[in-house]
Amino acid sequence: MRTYPLSPEETDGAQHGPRSRVARFAARAGMTLALTAGLTGVVVSPAQAANPYERGPAPTESSVTAEEGYFDTDEESVSSLVSGFGGGTIYYPTDTSEGTFGGVVIAPGYTASQSSMAWMGHRIASQGFVVFTIDTNTRYDQPDSRGRQIEAALDYLVDDSDVSDQVDGDRLAVMGHSMGGGGTLAAAEDRPELRAAIPLTPWHLQKDWSDVEVPTMIIGAENDSIASVNSHSIPFYESLDGDLERAYLELEGASHFAPNLSNTIIARYSISWLKRFVDEDERYEQFLCPPPDTGFFSDFSDYRDSCPHIT
Repeated sequence: MRTYPLSPEETDGAQHGPRSRVARFAARAGMTLALTAGLTGVVVSPAQAANPYERGPAPTESSVTAEEGYFDTDEESVSSLVSGFGGGTIYYPTDTSEGTFGGVVIAPGYTASQSSMAWMGHRIASQGFVVFTIDTNTRYDQPDSRGRQIEAALDYLVDDSDVSDQVDGDRLAVMGHSMGGGGTLAAAEDRPELRAAIPLTPWHLQKDWSDVEVPTMIIGAENDSIASVNSHSIPFYESLDGDLERAYLELEGASHFAPNLSNTIIARYSISWLKRFVDEDERYEQFLCPPPDTGFFSDFSDYRDSCPHIT
C-alpha cells in the first residue's frame, strides 16, 4: 500500500482539519513565493500565495453545474492486464500550466462496469482533476474487495500511469456507486491520508464507520430499494465521527441507480466537495453552506452536514 507520511508539523495539526492545512500551506507558499518574487521580480497574487492548489477561476453557480468546466480534457484507456483491479479510463486536463491536479478514482457498483460512471469522467476532470473510472476484477466483487481495488488504482494513477506527472499524490479522493460506494468507505477507512470520499447510494454490511478520518459526503436516494437509506446511507453517515467534515445528501424521489445517469445535483455537490477538500479551495464553501432547503419543491428529501466546521 502506498503511504504518504505526514511531517511532525502536519501530524500535530491534523486534528484541526483542512483550514489548518490551508494556513500551513499558505505560510510555506508565502515564504517561497516571496523569495521568488524578490529574486525574479515576478508579482504573485495573494490568492496564489494563500492556496497553491486553487485551479481555475472563481466558481459560479453556472460553472459548478456545467457539463464542461474550465479545463479542456482528454482521456486514455488502461488495460485490464494491470495488477490489482480491472483497468479503466483516465480523464485529465490537457493544460498543466497551473500545476498538478488532485486525483479521483471512481468505482462502479455490483455487476456494473466503468461505463456506468463514465459520465463523471470529463465532467469532473474539466473542473481540474485527474479522474480514473475503473473496472473491477469481476463484476461480482464485494465492497471490501472493491475498496482494495480502488486503492490499487490510486497507486497506479500516481506511480505508473501515463499521466502520473500530472497527479499530486498527496491530494487524492475516492468515489463509488453501490458496492463501489461501500468500497469507497472501506478505502477511506484504510487510508486516512485521502482528502475526500464520496460514496454514492452505497451498500455495505458494515454499518459503523467511526474510524474514517477522511472528509466524507454520502449521497443517498429516497426511493432506493436496493441500498435503502434507512439501512445504509443514513446509518453510515450517523456513524461517522462528529468532528469529521461530513455531509449526507438524499435525492428526492430518486432510485438506487441515480448515479449511473448524468445528474446535475450529484455533479454540483461532488465537484464542490472535491474542490473544497482536495484543493482546499474555500471559494466552494458557498455551494455547501448554508445547507439547501429540503422543502416541498426541493431536490432533496434530506440533507445533513457539518456546516459549522467549514464556514
